[in-house]
Amino acid sequence: MIVVQMVNSLTANSLLSHGLVPRTSSGLQGIVFSPFLHGSVRHLLSNLLPFVVLSWLVATEGLQRYVRVVLLIVVLGGLMVWVVGRPVIHVGASGLIFGLWAYLLARAWYQRSLASFAIALVTLLGYSGLIFGFIPVPGVSIESHLCGALAGIVTAWLMHSRRLVERGPAQ
Repeated sequence: MIVVQMVNSLTANSLLSHGLVPRTSSGLQGIVFSPFLHGSVRHLLSNLLPFVVLSWLVATEGLQRYVRVVLLIVVLGGLMVWVVGRPVIHVGASGLIFGLWAYLLARAWYQRSLASFAIALVTLLGYSGLIFGFIPVPGVSIESHLCGALAGIVTAWLMHSRRLVERGPAQ
């Protein structure tokens, strides 16, 4: 994200054209690229610490699980923004951050283990302020926040639901 922002800054924000633009064929590329693009250095810095901390907490399950969680949140959340978002360019890692946050909280519900509960408690205490990200603010993609959180919950359900785990693959 830092390297992408450096290139973006040096090219007068030319990379923002690769952001997610809902319901356009060119905007589909933004499903993958938008979490790495930021409108400014300030925007990047506001996302960097929560991204690192929440990523680390998810990575306690292992690197392979972390990669699957991130990919699912990025794709599911991005697709939802592409379907329901306002027709503007959506960029930034906040959708992924809200997805990781919601994943950690929902995972505790599905796993019902002491470790997942402890991590959810740390997540809730440390990042309870994210709840204010669901309040509309001009210039902020509330769609990314909402869709990212929903993608995090769905990802936790897909990976940890006891019914799915006990039954195994579709029979």
